Amino acid sequence: MFGSDLPHFRASATIFLLMKDFEELRQQIREEIKKAADPASLEAVRVKFLGRENGILTNKLKELKNLEVDVRKVAGPALQKLKSDAEALLAEAMAAFRPKGPVIDITAPGKKPVRGRLHLFTREMEEIVRIFSALNFSVAEGPEAEDEWHNFDALNVAPNHPARDMWDTFWLTPVAKRSTNPHKNFLLRTHTSPVQIRWMQSHMAPFQIIAPGRVFRYEATDATHEINFAQLEGLMVGPNITFANFKYVVEEFFRRYFSRPIKFRYRPSFFPFTEPSVEVDIWWNNRWLEVAGAGMVNQRVFEAAGLSGRGLQGFAFGFGVDRLIMLKYKIPDIRKVYDGDLRFIRQF
Repeated sequence: MFGSDLPHFRASATIFLLMKDFEELRQQIREEIKKAADPASLEAVRVKFLGRENGILTNKLKELKNLEVDVRKVAGPALQKLKSDAEALLAEAMAAFRPKGPVIDITAPGKKPVRGRLHLFTREMEEIVRIFSALNFSVAEGPEAEDEWHNFDALNVAPNHPARDMWDTFWLTPVAKRSTNPHKNFLLRTHTSPVQIRWMQSHMAPFQIIAPGRVFRYEATDATHEINFAQLEGLMVGPNITFANFKYVVEEFFRRYFSRPIKFRYRPSFFPFTEPSVEVDIWWNNRWLEVAGAGMVNQRVFEAAGLSGRGLQGFAFGFGVDRLIMLKYKIPDIRKVYDGDLRFIRQF
């Protein structure tokens, strides 16, 4: 009778001893974790008990296969529970060593700051102004919201000229409120020529100016057209100004701006504010390309500005800044200059 109970008695004794051993290990783990003064000491505790090669708990888990089935059924779950508890205690202790708030690694290399830069359009406009300043031209500015007289009448643009129509001009004064006095009808300027009129009204000749700025025209937007674009116009007035003076100025500018020899061609044209008038072409990529309109200032413009009867002559010219930028940098679509895409801007 006693012989048949002996295996059960032995299993119970073994389990009792294992449970006592596990509890002693639990206490040992807690004490050593509590004594750990830094992450390195805590890591040493982890390796001692849970290391893959010779960790105390790891070895005991490996030895379970040598125990009797009845003992293994009780000791296995108890040892797994001890292992899980030890991992949780170690994780909690390690978290206490971590700094509160964002971690700053003072040994890490710093991030290179992104340098700001001028927009391509701004940089090129400054370059154009610099070239003309070197040719002794002053920079003149005027309002973008202009009156009808300065934008059209003073420039000898006929009352029935198509440019005055709504399809070309952004009128700020509605048709129903349009006055017979052109000084009271307002619009977004369609060119920077009104700046020349304002300058002639307030300055004594001789003078030579450029008038860079934004202009507005009511037209369809595509790869080569925008409703808002930049224009630069030039004016030189004096007692002995000839077309030869104009040719020197415009040819010198284009050679400096494009930094290359350029072949020019002048074709007769018509502009209300110049007489005679010409179109300026350059030989570009094996074809003639129009780049500017120009001519000698019409005497009616001098009359409107109050300079008639003084023996003055002058020339005026104008070109689209956007088109020059597109030619210089081989940009196929003018809209790229204005859409604010940083991938495009950072190329220049």
